[in-house]
Amino acid sequence: MRVDLFDFSLPAERIADRPAVPRDAARLLEVTAEGRFIDRHVRDLPALLQTGDVLVVNDTKVIPARLQGRRGLARIEILLHRREGPDQWRVFARPARRLAVGQQIAFDPSTPESLTATVVALFTGGEGVLRFDRGGADLLAAFARHGHVPLPPYIRRPDDARDRDDYQTVFARTDGAVAAPTAGLHFTDAVLSALDGRGVERVAVTLHVGAGTFLPVRAQETCDHIMHVEAGCVTAAAAAAINRRRGRIVAVGTTSLRLLESAAAPDGMVHPFATETALFITPGHAFRTADLLLTNFHLPRSTLFMLVAAFAGLERMRAAYAHALATGYRFYSYGDACLLHRDSDDTGNAPKTYAMPR
Repeated sequence: MRVDLFDFSLPAERIADRPAVPRDAARLLEVTAEGRFIDRHVRDLPALLQTGDVLVVNDTKVIPARLQGRRGLARIEILLHRREGPDQWRVFARPARRLAVGQQIAFDPSTPESLTATVVALFTGGEGVLRFDRGGADLLAAFARHGHVPLPPYIRRPDDARDRDDYQTVFARTDGAVAAPTAGLHFTDAVLSALDGRGVERVAVTLHVGAGTFLPVRAQETCDHIMHVEAGCVTAAAAAAINRRRGRIVAVGTTSLRLLESAAAPDGMVHPFATETALFITPGHAFRTADLLLTNFHLPRSTLFMLVAAFAGLERMRAAYAHALATGYRFYSYGDACLLHRDSDDTGNAPKTYAMPR
């Protein structure tokens, strides 16, 4: 499919700079299978679900993945991308042209607990691999001391103390993400208690969201795009709980849905999964798992918008985003959410007459 079918314009003032307070006060646009748009709030979610439904959440935890370092006198900014070993990470470096294989980068060199890394490899697009001077839990502790919250590039302000909590979901348990699974940011203890009272089950899976989630699709056709790789895990217990459900599967976020589809057999049974996935979901994908998807509003021409278009239909999602723009919804990571019912025929056909406003 042509990538420009997934394009639209968004005024900068509609990009949320901070989350709603409380989190469940965020708006929720329900997009029904019949194509109706119903304006709600996240706190209404429990009333929309049924006893026996299973809510699948991503329990990945965001690490302070943005590091400010020096190579000699040159300032180097590092964004961790994906763990490749106990002491080794794939990263994005800026400016990468100041680096060469074998060089050392120092982080807070004037402090007793300074951190250093050696450049192991360099690739195109500012990407490379660093080997740090420690590994495992010691390295994660060093990231916590020296790192910053890796806010998305469209939030044009420095991170602060509030972001340490705001950019973390209530489900966060397993260190490894460098971007939040943002649909999970909307949940509060009150919503979880209401879901429990409703008889909605909750199952956690893990997909460590990488910085590649923000990379634009530069190809002209979706078939020419190379999807970023992310590490995921569905335990045997989680797979069993999903498979024995009595109701619907409700995926919280595109990350949970992408992992479920990666772990599912053709008959829809979810199997244990503990590896990387590069699954790229576009219109025409035959979904095997989720019946509903709770997700935020995504960037134009992004793999995430392509996924929701595959799930609910491209024409329907373009119309839904037009409705959200016209009625004041807030977009992206700290923005509002939508609850999507799966397109009944999974065709995801491209729109013939509808166009997003520009």
